[in-house]
Amino acid sequence: MASVKNLKKDINYTLGDIIEECYVWELMNPKEDTTKSQGIIDEAIVVFDELIVKVHAKNVENKRAHFKAINSDLETKAKSLVAKVNAL
Repeated sequence: MASVKNLKKDINYTLGDIIEECYVWELMNPKEDTTKSQGIIDEAIVVFDELIVKVHAKNVENKRAHFKAINSDLETKAKSLVAKVNAL
């Protein structure tokens, strides 16, 4: 892990891109029901909040392992959200 700053940027950009993709889908499909895409956006915001809280945790013994776990958690949750976006 290069730095905490880069991890925060990765979290922000990854989840921001997923949210942006939901908005693009809504614009491309104006007659479709947007409750599913809004649910994905809400879920992405919750994931963002959870990961940022983990990044700012102070009582961590092994920081390297902690940040690697956050990074893998981001990857797992992002893949899940992307699969949901693709299913729209």
